Amino acid sequence: MRNPLSEKVTGIKPSGIRKFFDIVSEMKDAVSLGVGEPDFDTPWHIREEGIYSLERGRTYYTSNAGLKELKEEIAEYQKRRFGLCYNPSGEIYVTVGGSEAIDGALRAMLDDGDEVIIPQPSYVSYEPCVVLANGVPVITELKEEDEFKLKKEKLEKVITDKTKILILPFPNNPTGAIMTEEDLKGIAEVVLEHDLFVLSDEIYSELTYGSQHVSIASFPGMKERTIVINGFSKSYAMTGWRLGYACGPKVILDQMLKIHQFAIMCAPTTSQYAAVEALKNGDDGVEYMRNEYNRRRKFLIKSLREMGLKCFEPFGAFYVFPCIKEYGMTSDEFAEALLAEEKLAVVPGTAFGSCGEGFLRISYAYSVEDLKSALERLERFINRHKS
Repeated sequence: MRNPLSEKVTGIKPSGIRKFFDIVSEMKDAVSLGVGEPDFDTPWHIREEGIYSLERGRTYYTSNAGLKELKEEIAEYQKRRFGLCYNPSGEIYVTVGGSEAIDGALRAMLDDGDEVIIPQPSYVSYEPCVVLANGVPVITELKEEDEFKLKKEKLEKVITDKTKILILPFPNNPTGAIMTEEDLKGIAEVVLEHDLFVLSDEIYSELTYGSQHVSIASFPGMKERTIVINGFSKSYAMTGWRLGYACGPKVILDQMLKIHQFAIMCAPTTSQYAAVEALKNGDDGVEYMRNEYNRRRKFLIKSLREMGLKCFEPFGAFYVFPCIKEYGMTSDEFAEALLAEEKLAVVPGTAFGSCGEGFLRISYAYSVEDLKSALERLERFINRHKS
C-alpha cells in the first residue's frame, strides 16, 4: 500500500507544549504552570449574552465574514484603542480563533519559496503554518540582552530578495516582551524600505503593564501592508469560545476570506453574539484581569529572583521566561526532572524555537495561592540541583 501521509505534514514536529500537558493530565497531585490560558471565567455579562442568543434560537450560520454588528464593534474598538480605522465591510473578518487568521493570511499571501521572517522564541504555530503554506521560515533570534525585542539591525541581516512577510509576535509568547512606539519605528522603516508585509499578532494587546500597546499598523505607510491578528481568548477569558479576527487591506482579506469560506464557513454564531457584548461593555472586566495579572507578575518575578533564578522582567502577556543555564541541564531535561521530582509542569523554552534553550516558560495565569504552592516545589528542586 502506498504511503497515505504527506511528507510535509509528517516532517513537522508536534507541539513541544503538549507533551507535558499530556503527562500532567495523568499524574496524581501534579501542578502545572504551563497553560497559556486565563484562569478567570468569561465575565458573566458576556456568557449571559451567549446564553440569550441560544434562547433566541440564533443557531444559524452567519455571513462568512461574520456578523455585521460584530465587525462594526471591532472597527470601533481598533479605532478607540489603537487609533486604527478599518472599514467593517472588506477590511475585517471574523475567524475561529487568532490561529485561523494566522494560517489563512500565510496561505493567502505566500507562493512556493517565499520567505517569512519569524522572530523566536515565539508562538509555536508560526513556523508550521509557514511550511504548510509552502513558504520558507527564516528564523531570527530574540536575545535576552535586548529584552527579547526585535532589533532593526537584526531584521536587516536576514532579509533577502525572497523575503515577503515579517511576523511580528508582540506582546510576546513566551517571553512577555513588548515593542514600544520607538522600537516599532525602526522596524517600520525597514519594512517600507524592503517592500515587505507584516503579520502582526496582537492577541495579547490588552495585557501590557506600564504602557499601552502600539500597533505597527498605526505608522505611516504601514496599514496597507499589515494584517493585524487579534481575538477574544486572552483579553476576555474566552479561550473555549474560539473567536478571533483579522484586520487589513481588502485585497488580502478577500483571499483570506475565500479560504475561510471553503474551510470554515463561519465562526461560531453564539460566540459572535457574546463577542459583541464583550466589546461594548467589557472594558471594566479587561482592566480587572489586567490588574490581577500585573499583581501576579510582580509576585512571580520577585519570588523567582529571591530563589536565585535570573529572570528578565516582562511587560506583556502573562508569562515569565527565567534562565536555567547555570543548572547544567537543557531546558527539556530541567522540565522533565522538575515534573518527575516535584510533579510541577513548566514548558521548556525550546518549545518556542531552538534559541529558547536555557530558558523555561512559566505562566502566571493562576491565582497567587496556586503560584505560591508551585513556587515551593520549584525552590525545593533548584536547591537540590545547585552546583
